Amino acid sequence: MWGRKNMWTVLTENIGALWAALQNTLIIAFVGFAMGLAIGTVLAVIKTNPSKGVMARVFKTLAWAYILVLRGTPIVVQLLIVFFAALGPLGVDALVVAVLVFGLNSGAHCAEILRGAILGIDKGQMEAGRALGLSNFTAMRKIVLPQAYKNAVPALGNEMIALLKATSIAGFITVVDITRGTQLIVARTFDVVTPYLLLALIYLVLVYILTLVIKFFEKVVFR
Repeated sequence: MWGRKNMWTVLTENIGALWAALQNTLIIAFVGFAMGLAIGTVLAVIKTNPSKGVMARVFKTLAWAYILVLRGTPIVVQLLIVFFAALGPLGVDALVVAVLVFGLNSGAHCAEILRGAILGIDKGQMEAGRALGLSNFTAMRKIVLPQAYKNAVPALGNEMIALLKATSIAGFITVVDITRGTQLIVARTFDVVTPYLLLALIYLVLVYILTLVIKFFEKVVFR
C-alpha cells in the first residue's frame, strides 16, 4: 500500500510536468515514425526498382549508403552529432532535432522492412499491372505497395514500439521527454525508486496501447 500511495502521490504532484514531458515523447515517436515510414517507402521502392539504368544505379547506391550509415551507427551518436555539430549551433530547437534524427533513423529501418515485404509479393502482381498498361511507378503504388504494407504491419509495429522506447535518450540533447522529466523529479525529491517505477509503468501502458492498435490494424484495417 505504501508503494502504491507514494507512486500516486508522485504522479499527482507532478502531473503537469509529466504530461508536458509525455507529449514531447509522443511527438518524437509518432512524427518520427511517420517521417520514417515515408522515407522508408521511397528507399524501398528505389532498392527494389528493376531498372538497370545509370540513374537507377546512382539512386540505389545512395539508398544503400543511407541505410548503411543510419542503421550502422547508434541513434544516440546521430542525435549528439546533429544537435551539437550541425543544427544546434544554428538555433534549431532540440525537439525538432530529435524528431528529425529519429525520423531519419526510422526511415532506414522501415526501408529494409518494406523492401523485404515488397520482395515477398509475387512478381506476377507487377507483371499483371504492366500488362494492363500501368507504368512501373503506378503498378508499384496501386498494386504492390498496399500488399507490402499489409504484410509489413507486424514488423512496422515492432519498429514503432522500438522507436517509442528509444525516445528515452532524447534528454541527451536537453529535450524534456518523459524519461528526462522523471530524472528531474528524482533530482528534486531524492526519491530514486518510486519515480522510476512510475516511468516504467508509463512506458508499459504506452506499449500495451500501441500493441492493441497494431493488432487492430492487422485484423481490421489490413485483413
